[in-house]
Amino acid sequence: MADSRPSRGFLARAALVTAVLSVAGSVLGLARDQALARLFGAGSGTDAFLVAWTVPEFSATLLIEDGLAFALVPMFSLALARRARDAPGDPVRALVASTLPRLALAFAAVGALVAVAAPVLVRALAPGLPDHALAVDCTRLTATCVVSFGLAGYCSAALRAHRRFLAPAAIYVAYNTGIITAMFVLGGRWGVRSAAAGVAAGGVLMVAAQLPSLLRQLRRRNGDGRPVDTESRVTAENRGTTKSRATTENWVTAENQVTTDDRVTTEHRVTTDDRATTENRVASDDRARPLALALFTTVLLFALCRQSQVLIERFLASGLPSGAISHLNYAQKVAQIPMTLSLMLCTVTFPVVARALADGDTVRARDRVERDVALAACLVLLGAAVVVACAPQIVALLFQRGAFTAADTAATAGVMRVYALGLLGQTVVGALARSYFSAGRASWYPFGAMGVGIAVTAVVGARAVGPWGVTGIAAANAAGITVTAALLLAGMGPRSVPVRVRRVLGDLGRPVLAAAVATGAGALAADRATVPGVSPAGVSMAAGTATVGGVFVLLGLALGVQGLAPALGAVRPVRFPRPVTRRHPHGRFRFRFPFRSDR
Repeated sequence: MADSRPSRGFLARAALVTAVLSVAGSVLGLARDQALARLFGAGSGTDAFLVAWTVPEFSATLLIEDGLAFALVPMFSLALARRARDAPGDPVRALVASTLPRLALAFAAVGALVAVAAPVLVRALAPGLPDHALAVDCTRLTATCVVSFGLAGYCSAALRAHRRFLAPAAIYVAYNTGIITAMFVLGGRWGVRSAAAGVAAGGVLMVAAQLPSLLRQLRRRNGDGRPVDTESRVTAENRGTTKSRATTENWVTAENQVTTDDRVTTEHRVTTDDRATTENRVASDDRARPLALALFTTVLLFALCRQSQVLIERFLASGLPSGAISHLNYAQKVAQIPMTLSLMLCTVTFPVVARALADGDTVRARDRVERDVALAACLVLLGAAVVVACAPQIVALLFQRGAFTAADTAATAGVMRVYALGLLGQTVVGALARSYFSAGRASWYPFGAMGVGIAVTAVVGARAVGPWGVTGIAAANAAGITVTAALLLAGMGPRSVPVRVRRVLGDLGRPVLAAAVATGAGALAADRATVPGVSPAGVSMAAGTATVGGVFVLLGLALGVQGLAPALGAVRPVRFPRPVTRRHPHGRFRFRFPFRSDR
């Protein structure tokens, strides 16, 4: 069997394409938030929409980013490994046939339930919300995304397991394009409801962006990339069987060495073996069903528990003055950009880790996870340093126009700085949680760790919201996710990929020190940088960002930050990348990323 390991060059190209399209999606996400702030401001209307926004937020986490992917990528990786070993039939198609119809039915049922229960849901999420009816209308419009996000997440997991990353990385470009278009086209007549309609349209676009690529992958089975022709294969097998039978009969007749009793014995043995094989296959399928159900249950509970931090925040903020939920939302969206980008590498390598475990190579899986955590932490700490140092300038540059006032900028910047303190915890949780589920086995430990973190968030938030308002809510978020990250790291071992915890802690400690010093230097530079006649926010942000980057790189190199030197070595003039595809042992992909190949 051919080696299933992807080359470093392939992983680098896949990560590059994923990062570029993710940045494009994030930029469009910022444009979406800018349009929301410009058109509707930060008041009771946007608060109502953002309560309804809880539905797509939860759906994205459960069905695209974390929950469904954590379960499906290992399942598809196992099916691909069986296909590569020439298992009978097509394990990948069998997996799709057994999971997709049931999941689609479940998505439709949950979406309908959300739409019907919207009044109760809104009252539970934000009991002090001024415009309850508007929030209900928006929630019913966004309920459609349960179906579209579920199908989009299924396509993304299947394509990533096949090492196809272009279409899954483009889904948020399509999604945010749909929302922005709907707000500008329908905003004058529908108001903030137009944003909710855009969520429904964007979800459909996410599925449409991936479906052609997935259908192409499912049609491929043979080593030459051609679709399986079952009828021809059966005919060929029958022809071969007939020829073998004729040859055997001629040989028996000519030599007269095989007796009737021998043939009867042989036929009886074959029949018994076939019956045993069939019974074993049925028993295996019966065991797989509860295993898959347990895996889906633990993954979805973990993702649901993680996303419930948003519920706690909005519940606590609903009793604060108008605009508090909007300030939390804008701050969180900007502050989480470094975390999203840092986890792009883990998104690309998650199928690699799952395939290594499917092949029984735990050492390769461990080394991959350790490198991923170190590099992701380095990237997110650099981004967090920029966010803390330049928060007022970033918010002013992005949002301060139209109905978004200077007071909104100050409130949002303060919340954003506190949110940034939990970015390292968010990244570590995102990287390590994948490891717990990468073997395709159910694990309750991540759900328990996340439950402890949620309890910390709730207790700290309830105590801090009175004296500190929205800033106290953001601090509770940072505290809770940091506790979860510590518990997940401590639990690595038999439950997950057996990483070396002390080594990981050492790899995390050095960039934390570099980021702390870089943050102070960047904040000082941002406060003092002014150029007459030029936007003060833009100049200050540029000066602060450049200072943070320079100080972080110099200190990181001096401290020996893991992954920093290789990352800098990769930033050099390069030729156009090769196609972002990976050739499996059982077939070849013919779709190419539209750049010139250097082969």
